[in-house]
Amino acid sequence: MITGTIKSQVDKIWTDFWTGGISNPLTVIEQFTYLIFIRRLDEQQLLKEKQANLLGVPIKKPIYTNEQRELRWSSFKNEEPENMFRLFQKENGVFAFIKNLGADGSVFAKHMKDATFMIPTPRLLDLVVQQIDKIQMEGRDTKGDLYEYLLSKIATAGTNGQFRTPRHIIKMMVDMVQPKSDDTICDPACGTAGFLVAAGEYIHENNKEWFNKADFREHYNSKMFNGIEFDSTMLRIAAMNLQLHGIENPSLIGKDALSEANANVKDQFTLVLANPPFKGSLDYDSVESSILAMVKTKKTELLFLGLILRILRTGGRCAVIVPDGVLFGSSNAHKQIRQELVENQRLQAIISMPSGVFKPYAGVSTAILLFTKTNSGGTENVWFYDMKADGFSLDDKRTPLVDNQPQTLQSSELSPSGEMSEGQRGEDYHSKNNIPDILQKWNDFASETKQSPLTNRKAQCFTVPFSELKAYDWDLSINRYKEIVYEEVKYDA
Repeated sequence: MITGTIKSQVDKIWTDFWTGGISNPLTVIEQFTYLIFIRRLDEQQLLKEKQANLLGVPIKKPIYTNEQRELRWSSFKNEEPENMFRLFQKENGVFAFIKNLGADGSVFAKHMKDATFMIPTPRLLDLVVQQIDKIQMEGRDTKGDLYEYLLSKIATAGTNGQFRTPRHIIKMMVDMVQPKSDDTICDPACGTAGFLVAAGEYIHENNKEWFNKADFREHYNSKMFNGIEFDSTMLRIAAMNLQLHGIENPSLIGKDALSEANANVKDQFTLVLANPPFKGSLDYDSVESSILAMVKTKKTELLFLGLILRILRTGGRCAVIVPDGVLFGSSNAHKQIRQELVENQRLQAIISMPSGVFKPYAGVSTAILLFTKTNSGGTENVWFYDMKADGFSLDDKRTPLVDNQPQTLQSSELSPSGEMSEGQRGEDYHSKNNIPDILQKWNDFASETKQSPLTNRKAQCFTVPFSELKAYDWDLSINRYKEIVYEEVKYDA
């Protein structure tokens, strides 16, 4: 986890950018990331030099030549502010160097070609460089956490309903689908590539031994991670985010995923992880025809479900966030896509999330759908879970309510001996964060060969059979099936 020291250093740099005249959060993140990237390149070169000296051999594929020494972080950070600024601005200077770094056609080079150096004064550049130099960034995890913290500071939704998916929700979704070694993973509305990064982290944490095989390393670095995004700024940030997390050459496509320009992407991926925009409304003529054939609508949240079914291979899995309206909307298009998922594909799970999960960006209630593309049905019992808490307050502040350890109970809640029982400890923790319970119960249910129905509709999770979903006109809202017990309240006369 990122430490308080690093957070305060990042906050200080962020404030300096603002007082220095850069007020757009995305611009701050871009400029910040360019500098982190430049520092990382020098660290990689220093490592190569160290290894070459130890072995007494020349450096293989050096990042910098001897003539480019002045462009290295370890060199220019000691320059006077005016000289440093000149080194960044000149035609073959520091910024031009990183823009032309991937002349072999790498994803990074492709999306960096329109990058602009926007730090306005030598003083601000020097101030930021000196502070970034003090940040301890050893290890892939620290760089990644630092980057996630930067992204968390984008506190406004975009015009198309873009907003950052909370990292713990992304992690929960990745943990539920458990990426496999031969998966090709796609996010059709990738934004800053949070889902792709989390899938890579999952593999590093749970399946390190896969990296011992050369063919898996090749697959991991070039074919496994795929993102589609039409915003060029987001694509640049995504490319750098993936680079900083050690994913060398992912496929990032700069297109509108729903348009005819993207029509050739179909039956390609084995796993889709997504939180598509659900504010937009598009004209029919701007949407690719095969998606409209599946679901005729102008609503982006329904169109993206149609797109996901098109780009998945048969047998491919998906975890996607949708607004609650998708689950119970009464329009023909809403019913059409729900019937498609339940009758023609294999719908496996629906997790209803509380409305505060996406605050401060939006207060909309959302749910996670898990399904497998079969084109031949297969839905038997759909697993529903009513998530009440995700470990954070459900207001605009989103204050953490729990850490990795259950919270301490008040003295009145302790046993006579002053100890808290395991049951109490777990119950207290669970009431503030349902995610560990979701993962445990989903794994128990999903791992059964013959999945037994969970019939207690008063519980937090239960199953609903295909026949009942069909009888209720494919309604997937948890409130349709959950039994709520009301306690009778007696008042004094």
